Amino acid sequence: MNCFVGIDVSKEKFDACGIGEQGEKVFSLACTMDREGFEKLVVRLPEDKTSFLLGMESTASYHIALLSYLTANGYKVAVINPLLINGFSKRSLRKTKTDRKDALMIAQFLMQEQATLSAQVPDCLTTELKDLARRREKLADHVTSLKADMKRLLSVIFPELEHITGVFTKSTLRLLIEYPSAHAIRKAGYSFVEDIFVTRSRGNKPQASAKTLMEAAASSVGIASPAKELVLKQEASLLIHVQEQMKEVTKLLKTLLNERMKQDIEILCSIKGVGENTAMNFLIEMGTEVEMYENDKKLIAASGLDPSTYQSGKYEGKSRISKRGNRHLRRVIWLMATKVIINNGLFRTYFYKRRNEGLPYKKAVLATAHKLIRVIFVMLSRKSFFIEGGIKYS
Repeated sequence: MNCFVGIDVSKEKFDACGIGEQGEKVFSLACTMDREGFEKLVVRLPEDKTSFLLGMESTASYHIALLSYLTANGYKVAVINPLLINGFSKRSLRKTKTDRKDALMIAQFLMQEQATLSAQVPDCLTTELKDLARRREKLADHVTSLKADMKRLLSVIFPELEHITGVFTKSTLRLLIEYPSAHAIRKAGYSFVEDIFVTRSRGNKPQASAKTLMEAAASSVGIASPAKELVLKQEASLLIHVQEQMKEVTKLLKTLLNERMKQDIEILCSIKGVGENTAMNFLIEMGTEVEMYENDKKLIAASGLDPSTYQSGKYEGKSRISKRGNRHLRRVIWLMATKVIINNGLFRTYFYKRRNEGLPYKKAVLATAHKLIRVIFVMLSRKSFFIEGGIKYS
């Protein structure tokens, strides 16, 4: 490499700076984030595409269009973690920060770290899967929030309801959209309640009969509150809508999965406590292929679950997780760890072993998560299924 081009990307524009192999500035320019701007950059690049390397920081989404354009035209592009650039910039004593200076800093980083950087080629399938997985994660959080709000409202206007039937079944939600309190149900009368709660249930028999529901409403201590009834009605309607969106997202996710990922999902689901959706999210956030990581430690670090300790002289700070990796991957690993502790004998035994050794709850879960990742890494690498009490994974 005899030229390094750093690109600082923002929403409306990007700055590019090229330096030679001795660090001398070759060119500097500012371009708009459109085809005209992209072509303006390409004109300034050397004709020999193997003689230089481009680099840009990973942003939320702003860098994707430029990255796709450059790689589609055969240019080698390194996408760099902003934390690395931030650490590199701190070596300078100057505090000046501009987009032009940032582009130069990225170019200098490329020149110094070229041996450890690899050119990126956007994987369209992985990007699509991540978008869908994170959309479903957001919808799942919304569902959890809606259910908590509904329970809070029902505790005031119909507290007996959750003791006689499932609050979040479709039949109950349809009923709450029409009659969102004990007072409203009493006022509606038996025939109207039975029509919505039983007749329209489409063969799915509710846990409680219309008679039981009417009796509960008649003796309920819930209050009449037009404001709370309106909010509950809207929350119930929104919950049905969000759940339908989740189904739609999950259906497309499963359609896009390739055969290898489907096999890997089956492997992960052989661990009691790991469900299909959780396994799917883990594989997508991991990057779909375990071969991307040299070992299990690299995978743990990618999730930000690796320990970080501050020590200086006689002082030694508390050990904490770094949280420098993929937060979505970290979340799904933590979720898997809590589930396998409950449902899987091997991991439950390990968890209580660490607890008995004096670890607090969260650190014991973290230790179990590390063990789970070690097991998963071996399973995916060897394409082997989990057998509790069989092969020893450590």
